[in-house]
Amino acid sequence: MDNTPLRALALVCTLNRSPARSSSQLLAEQTLQALREQGVTGESVRVVDHDVRPGVSVNMGDGDAWPAIREKILAADILVLSTPIWLGHPCSVTQRVLERLDGELSESDDQGRPLTYGKVAAVCVVGNEDGAHKVSADLFQALNDVGFSLAAGAVTYWVGEAMQGTDYQDLDNTPEAVATTTKTLASNAAHLARNLRAAPFPAA
Repeated sequence: MDNTPLRALALVCTLNRSPARSSSQLLAEQTLQALREQGVTGESVRVVDHDVRPGVSVNMGDGDAWPAIREKILAADILVLSTPIWLGHPCSVTQRVLERLDGELSESDDQGRPLTYGKVAAVCVVGNEDGAHKVSADLFQALNDVGFSLAAGAVTYWVGEAMQGTDYQDLDNTPEAVATTTKTLASNAAHLARNLRAAPFPAA
């Protein structure tokens, strides 16, 4: 296995402020653990705990917490975006993160490439209703639009039975299919990130 050191950042987009329990947080932490098994260090940030202002710029002025989060994104090789499903869509916090990432379209390196080029993104989705494929598709397109690359199997998810009240965090054990999918996500994301580190995208 290539042992090139990599770093990951998980942005947890739960609507619940810390220290409230969160299924999105749990699945993100399980993904970070799977990444650690691939030699990737990392941390999570619960976005709702920070004053991330609305907008599509990298800095929305005094008091905006996004610039500090953005520094962590730019220092990472892998970005994990973890979201709950609400009303069949990614939650509002996730949408705000995507809007702030849109600001990267105005930023570039000395060769004219977006600063997100060469970075890998992956997605975690949890909910009590169908929609994980639709939600991941929305996030995949947005993340790719702003410059992130997606490995094969770039999503892990769990959805409970429709119109029931069970949360992922309340399960007695992680379902084997979820654990296996999370492990595959981590392995493929780390593999792609190491390849992009070794062979960056060319300038246009």
